[in-house]
Amino acid sequence: MKMLRTFGCKYVLLVGILTLCVAQINIAAASDSERLVCPELLRHAGLKIIWESELPTKKAESLEQLFILGNRVYAISDRNYMTSLDKENGKRVFAKVFAPPGVPITGLELYGDGLLSAGGSKLLECDAESGDELRTVDVGFGITCPAARNSSYFYVAGTDNRLHAYRADDRVQTFEVAAKNASTITSVVADDNLVIFATAAGNVLGVAPDAPRLLWQFDAADAIAGPVVKDLMSLFFASADTSVYRVDIVGLPEMKRLVWKYQAAAVLEKAPRVTQEVVYQHVRGKGVTAIDKETGSFLWQVPGGVDLLAQARGKAYVITKAGKLVVMDNTKARKLYSVNFGAVTVHAANTGDERIYIADKRGRVMCLQPVE
Repeated sequence: MKMLRTFGCKYVLLVGILTLCVAQINIAAASDSERLVCPELLRHAGLKIIWESELPTKKAESLEQLFILGNRVYAISDRNYMTSLDKENGKRVFAKVFAPPGVPITGLELYGDGLLSAGGSKLLECDAESGDELRTVDVGFGITCPAARNSSYFYVAGTDNRLHAYRADDRVQTFEVAAKNASTITSVVADDNLVIFATAAGNVLGVAPDAPRLLWQFDAADAIAGPVVKDLMSLFFASADTSVYRVDIVGLPEMKRLVWKYQAAAVLEKAPRVTQEVVYQHVRGKGVTAIDKETGSFLWQVPGGVDLLAQARGKAYVITKAGKLVVMDNTKARKLYSVNFGAVTVHAANTGDERIYIADKRGRVMCLQPVE
C-alpha cells in the first residue's frame, strides 16, 4: 500500500510537471504569434531583435508611415497622430497629433533640432525632441513637394510652379525662381552652397542659395520621379523616361557632368535608394534593381521587390510585394535566402546604417539588425 501511495505521488508530480511544461510552451507559442515576425524566422535570416514597441494606435486608426531621422523613429498614423521613438531602444519620446486629420503630410525633414513638414498650404516646424509646434506659416498656395532648408532659408515649391525662398529667422519671402518652361516642381534639396530642384518636365536645376540665379541645368526626357538624392557632390535621380541618372557637380563655377545613365526599360515612379557602393531602384512591374554606384552597371534584380530595407556587410535586405524579406549578396549578385514577412505592412528604407525598421497597421514596430 505504501508503495502504491508513493507511485501515485510520483505520478501526480510527473503529470503536474508535464502540464506546466505544456502551458509554458503554449504561452511561448502565443507570445511568438503576437510578434510582428517570428523570432525563429529571424534567426534563420541572421537577424536579431534590437527592440519592439507597440504604439498607442486606436482600433479605427492605422499606422501609415515610418521615418528615420537623426536619433529618432517617427511613426505617423492615417489620422496624423505622430509617435516619436528613441532609435536605439524603442522607448517613446512623445506622442501627439502632428497635423489635423485629413491634411496630407508632404514629407518630413530634420534640420538641427527642428522637424519640417508641409501640409496643404502650411509650412510646419516642430521641436524634434518634444513635438511642440515652433511655428506654422500659411504660404498662401498649395505645396507640391517636401520643403527644404539651410542655415538661412526655407525653400517651398508651390502650385504656381515656383520655388519660394523664405528667410529662416522671420519667414519673410525674399525671392522666387522657376524653370523656364514653368513646369511643376517635384523635389527640392538645399545646403548653404547650392539649391537643387527637379520638375515634372524632367529638368534638374542648380541655383544659388541666396538669389534667383541659375548655375546649371540638366534635362531628362520626362518627369523626375521622387526626390533627387544628393550624395556628396553626386546627384542620383530617376525619370519617367525609364532611366536612372548619376550627375556629378564639378568645378568652380559649378558645372554638371553626366557620369552614367542606366536604362530600366520601364517607367520609373520612385526615387533611388543610394548607399556607399550600390544604387537600388524600384522598377514598376519588375521589382528592385541593384546598380553599381560607380559604373552604372546592372548587378541583380529581385522580382516583385518593393524597397530596400537596409544594407549590411555586402548584403541587401529587400522587402517584396508578396510579403517576403529577400537577402541578396551584392558581391556575388545572387539570392542567399528569403524569410516570411507577411505581417509587415509599413517599413522605412534605411541607407544610413545596418538596422531594419518594420511595422504593421496596428502599430507594432520592430527594429532588427544583422548578426552574421
